[in-house]
Amino acid sequence: MIIHVDMDAFYASVEQLDNPDLKGQCVIVGGTTNRGVVSAASYEARKFGVHSAMPIFQAKTKCPQGVFVPPRMSRYKAVSRRIMAILKGYSPLVEMVSIDEAYIDIAGCTGILGSPREIALTIKKKIQTVTCLTCSVGIAPVRFLAKIASDLNKPDGLTIIQPEQVNDFIDTLVIQKVPGIGKKSTEQLNRIGIQFLGDIKQYPREMLTRRLGKFGHRLIDLSNGIDPTPVSPESEHKSVSSELTLAKNTLDAPYLKRTLLKQSERVSRELRKMGVKAKVVTLKLKHDDFKQITRRITIQSPTQSTDTIYREAVRLLDQYSLTRKVRLVGVGASGFVSAAEPVQMDIFGKTPTANKNWEKVDKTLDHIGKKFGKDAVQRASLSGRSDKESSS
Repeated sequence: MIIHVDMDAFYASVEQLDNPDLKGQCVIVGGTTNRGVVSAASYEARKFGVHSAMPIFQAKTKCPQGVFVPPRMSRYKAVSRRIMAILKGYSPLVEMVSIDEAYIDIAGCTGILGSPREIALTIKKKIQTVTCLTCSVGIAPVRFLAKIASDLNKPDGLTIIQPEQVNDFIDTLVIQKVPGIGKKSTEQLNRIGIQFLGDIKQYPREMLTRRLGKFGHRLIDLSNGIDPTPVSPESEHKSVSSELTLAKNTLDAPYLKRTLLKQSERVSRELRKMGVKAKVVTLKLKHDDFKQITRRITIQSPTQSTDTIYREAVRLLDQYSLTRKVRLVGVGASGFVSAAEPVQMDIFGKTPTANKNWEKVDKTLDHIGKKFGKDAVQRASLSGRSDKESSS
């Protein structure tokens, strides 16, 4: 059996914990200006239709009595570390999949710790005692069902899907609740008559894979209760990103590039903290009509250099035709390899010296920042500019 632990309205709950005056109020985390998006909403705010990723101005319309607060990521990460430490006390197989959720494989633990239900109740009580926060827990024989189960009785819920209940549960599970199925996929599946996950079993594999590609194979497995994805305690972050909602929608390419430089610094700094280099650089833009686009490029030599990440992000921006104003811009890095791996030579048998030299500069700046503060040294192109953007 696999356990999925999901904290209840995590960011908002931490804010209510730290400020008792916020308890019972509609707390919306995501900033105080209309330009941002909702990071989290308390259950009081959710009753008014507020949800994560909703634009702040829409949240204010739906819930004018809401209390809007900026996110405090360092605080949330500190609480998250305490929660993950608790979970690791119940099994060596704990996989943290986000700041507020994790999977636990309890195979071999029940003889010592009790039944899956007893283990889950103990975990819930321990988290509440240590952090004063509640979580919802799902238990199932396979990973994807454990995640679905944890969402069924929020907040402070516990749902168990026994092995003998799997087939009946799948047959009545609406397709949009399956992890990985979004709005467009749901519409596509509904058009061919698939309303529930169990309906998948009625369709030929060839037809599903022709329409859905590789995901068709996975849906077939899931419809039969098969999910071989293991709980991997060594699972690492797959990407690092930084994005900002701008104070004003803009077509000003030089301004966007200055923003990309600051974001590239943040991303490269995080890569160095993690001890990895990235092979893929991604540019993210959201236009004033909320249409979102991403462009990515794979580079020959993995990097953790601000200069390289920035240069590739700018190249992607220059290749994209800006016809509508931009309200959000972001940079991401993925395709990680260990920073200790030898540097790949180029086609002429030479190492990318410039990239290596800029990485040395970045590490020197890291050292200065630790000693005198991260703003002690700034790039000339960023110094003296007004900070026009707000964090998304």
